[in-house]
Amino acid sequence: MLFNEVCDWIAPKGELFTKDTFHGNIKWLPEELAIQALIWSWQNQKNVTDAFDQTMEVCEDLGLQCTAKTYTAFMNALDRYESLFATRLRQRHQSLAQQVGGRFWRSADWVLIGFDGSRVTVPRTVANEKAFCAPNYGRGVRAKYGKKKSKGMRRKRNQKNKPQPQEPQIWVTMMWHMSLRLPWTWRLGRSNSSERGHVVEMLGEETFPEKTLFCGDAGFVGYPLWSAILAAGGDFLVRVGANVKLLSEHADIEQLSGGRVWCWPKGRMESGDPPLKLRLVKVKVGKTKMWMLTSVLNARKLTHKQLIRYYKMRWGIEVEFRGLKQTIDKRKLRCRNSNRAMAELDWSIRAMAIAELMALREQIPNQQDATKQVEYDPKQRSLANTMRCLRRCMRRLDKYCSTSDNMLNSLRQSLVQSYQAGTDKKARYRRKNP
Repeated sequence: MLFNEVCDWIAPKGELFTKDTFHGNIKWLPEELAIQALIWSWQNQKNVTDAFDQTMEVCEDLGLQCTAKTYTAFMNALDRYESLFATRLRQRHQSLAQQVGGRFWRSADWVLIGFDGSRVTVPRTVANEKAFCAPNYGRGVRAKYGKKKSKGMRRKRNQKNKPQPQEPQIWVTMMWHMSLRLPWTWRLGRSNSSERGHVVEMLGEETFPEKTLFCGDAGFVGYPLWSAILAAGGDFLVRVGANVKLLSEHADIEQLSGGRVWCWPKGRMESGDPPLKLRLVKVKVGKTKMWMLTSVLNARKLTHKQLIRYYKMRWGIEVEFRGLKQTIDKRKLRCRNSNRAMAELDWSIRAMAIAELMALREQIPNQQDATKQVEYDPKQRSLANTMRCLRRCMRRLDKYCSTSDNMLNSLRQSLVQSYQAGTDKKARYRRKNP
């Protein structure tokens, strides 16, 4: 069956987990459990247990015998071996992305990796509040200062709708391949996690391709982050905008000729660490003027036009977060246990990344056909249509997966709309702003 071939392409048996050891009493195979977790994450049922029941039916139709038979055993296995599955499947996904990417793997000799962070809400249970909420929320120095400054401007308390305590959330920091528009790697943490700290952690624990250019927004500043990127063998491009003051809060900047600057905080200067030699460039993106800071000192290797184009491409990671929260419907998770909520979100991101990789594999050769003059862009790939295709195939495996034409053609056609809309999508009225 074609779906089995796709599963073997994602997690080939006897290759990924040969060097890993598992508990002696398990009755499942790690490759089949990984496929079972992906199928579970692709379901669109409201409850996780209903999604598991549907997953068991799909696994039975696919002939997967060595899977977890109960929901409890399934979630316990994902929780216990979370780091092992994450490492092996991340390495597999990255190698497949490089094979599939072709000419989109690099852009002007650069591998473009963008990073950003977002939050996902979890149910308000005791376990989730203890695991994910900030323990000192609303009582810190900055929070008290903000209340004091805005005291005269705040409206009176509404006694009927009293303020609620903090809602538990999981922080997601994602690295995203900007040319292929695929999630590359990610880290999860509690709601008050540091996205810069997550990026430094990923840089220290993982390896990245040669000539990688990391792109970030204005929040990713500071000597520790930039020095970690350079120590990992990469370069960076970040927006500092009206950021001369922001940078001066973290570092001493000395303006040199040709847009060259030095980043050398006083603490690093006293400890003997070398300064970071950077290039500060003023650009215009649309109608907005901003400052871009990069470690690529040679303007020929990273031109003015490339700076603007790469920064515009970085915005796609915001669309990726939108797809996770709306298309995959993970704005609020279902699991009420903190460990299981982390596993649910981790596998949801992984399932989304693999689904997009499957669609990309079919679309790139299709558009490179000599008989077709249309130039393909990974921006044309539609996550919503890709998920519709996979869910339709899982419902009717006998019809859509018995031959290669049905499933593969559906993946090739999982593109965004190409027609010109006759009217705009504005609402016919606007509610009044109270």
